Amino acid sequence: MIKAIFFDFNGVIIDDENIQMKAYREVLRGHQIDLTEEWYFSALGMDDKTFVKSMFDRAKKPLNGATLESVLSAKTDLHRQMIEDELPFFPGVLTFLKATSRDFSIGLVSMANHVEVGYVFQRANLTPLFSVIVTCEDASVCKPAPDCYVAGLTKLNEKRQRERQLPLLSGECLAIEDSPPGIESARAAGMRTIGVTNTVSAEALRAAGAEVVTASLADWNVDAVKRLY
Repeated sequence: MIKAIFFDFNGVIIDDENIQMKAYREVLRGHQIDLTEEWYFSALGMDDKTFVKSMFDRAKKPLNGATLESVLSAKTDLHRQMIEDELPFFPGVLTFLKATSRDFSIGLVSMANHVEVGYVFQRANLTPLFSVIVTCEDASVCKPAPDCYVAGLTKLNEKRQRERQLPLLSGECLAIEDSPPGIESARAAGMRTIGVTNTVSAEALRAAGAEVVTASLADWNVDAVKRLY
């Protein structure tokens, strides 16, 4: 029986993969790097630092620490500007988050940085819904490695221990992801999986091992989760 649900952020809660790409494209252009769609989507699951290093490597451009921090800061600022007028949530996701938080412990496991997650969560008042939040700062290795999901479950069980509750096993946790590296990461951590076709095809998610694939979380409710898992 599922007792906890972990959500990815970009591509699952917030519809901003193309916004992220646009922001990175503009910033990297200033370093004579032409970010293609192929390059961007081949890097799903990476944290920002790993992504920037990868793009400079592919472009055969040198990268020092100061330039890395400058690119990251400029991209975060530009991303915020792009979503300032309206937060681009996927249809039905806020309703699903609120519903599941009443019946399950819910957590966030994302390779996004804590600044971008915090900005969205504060504006939408999402923080009270979540038992734990894991961002790129909490894991030294990005998806598809299981580290971030292991960190999420560890944090959750530490919270449960403080509340005098029994710890959960990984098989009692469901991960909702939009990319193959995310699915692989959750599976490697021993969790159940739902793939949402917000970013890649159903075939790609199934090939990565997603147990169930859906077109939208708007089609889901608490009873559906309990029935299938």
